[in-house]
Amino acid sequence: MIGSTVVRTPSGLVFALVLFACGACVSALLTALARQYALRRQLLDQPGQRRSHAVATPRGGGIGPVLVLLGGGVLFVATGLQSQLPLIVCLLGLAAVAGIGWVDDHRPLPARLRLAVHLGVALAVCTTLIGVPWIGVPGTPAQFAFIVASTVVMAGLVNAWNFMDGIDGIAASQAGLVALVLLVGSSIAGAWLPGAWWNLGLLLLAAVTGFLPFNYPRARIFLGDVGSGALGFMVAVLLLRAVMTAGLPWPLAALLVSAFVVDAGMTLLLRILRARAWWRPHREHLFQWLVRSGCTHAQVTGWYAVWTLAAGALAVVAARCGPAVGVAVSSGAILSGCLLWVWLRNRLWIAARRRPRRHQSGPHRC
Repeated sequence: MIGSTVVRTPSGLVFALVLFACGACVSALLTALARQYALRRQLLDQPGQRRSHAVATPRGGGIGPVLVLLGGGVLFVATGLQSQLPLIVCLLGLAAVAGIGWVDDHRPLPARLRLAVHLGVALAVCTTLIGVPWIGVPGTPAQFAFIVASTVVMAGLVNAWNFMDGIDGIAASQAGLVALVLLVGSSIAGAWLPGAWWNLGLLLLAAVTGFLPFNYPRARIFLGDVGSGALGFMVAVLLLRAVMTAGLPWPLAALLVSAFVVDAGMTLLLRILRARAWWRPHREHLFQWLVRSGCTHAQVTGWYAVWTLAAGALAVVAARCGPAVGVAVSSGAILSGCLLWVWLRNRLWIAARRRPRRHQSGPHRC
């Protein structure tokens, strides 16, 4: 079994490198095939008022990383590198989330149906992963409460990744960076991802690494709902497993995904307060305002990457300092992120109101 401790040995390191290289190469190949399929079927996202791209772009490229994760998971089950039931349920959940997204990429489905599938999958996965006496006696109120909370969070991350998949590279890079921090944290700060769960994190990093050249810095294909929701699901599964090991306090887990949680959460709250249909496509996220102000997709994706890397470094350091420090650091960092969101959002809104409506020639840079 390869994990954060075994990988330090020569044989473990070789296995990890081979797994990463194979996962990245297969993901790149499948993404290239998905692009050809999308072009033949005319599965294109057209430019529009609610979109941030300027040319028609194929969608559905996320099927490549999804198939890598599913194939790797089946391999882990077949070779005994992972306990059977938890992984099987997670793989079925991944297939369901990706499947409903794949159908939606071809023929738009009602938001309620997609949300119902996400909640059902999240409930099944959380019940399976948490249904062990790690909080206390199985069936205690605390355990039920944790299952409910985890279900809501998991479904929320699935949709957050979907909402935030609006510019080149941002959704795939964020999933890869969270996986990277979990892998590093498992080796430095404790067994966040014990045993073969570490392999799943490595496979997620490999899958998005193979996809990113097609999506960043200039997108030739988008993840689509099949990929964005699946990446959010995998991030949620790995975070839940890390929290259950008692090595990663849940506030630090929230810190790792704070870039998306703050932007998506604050935007959702603002739209609800303004009585707008929050489930419909829009361009009200902070990253979209930054692009509309003249920043390039590459710049904005890079800033969000810096945010997540800084959050990951804080999480690793805080985890080594104890739970109390972890709660204080994560709470302060997330609150600071919310205040920064409000400040930047208001500045960009005021600047947009003052900007002349005449056409401005030439590219903009931040």
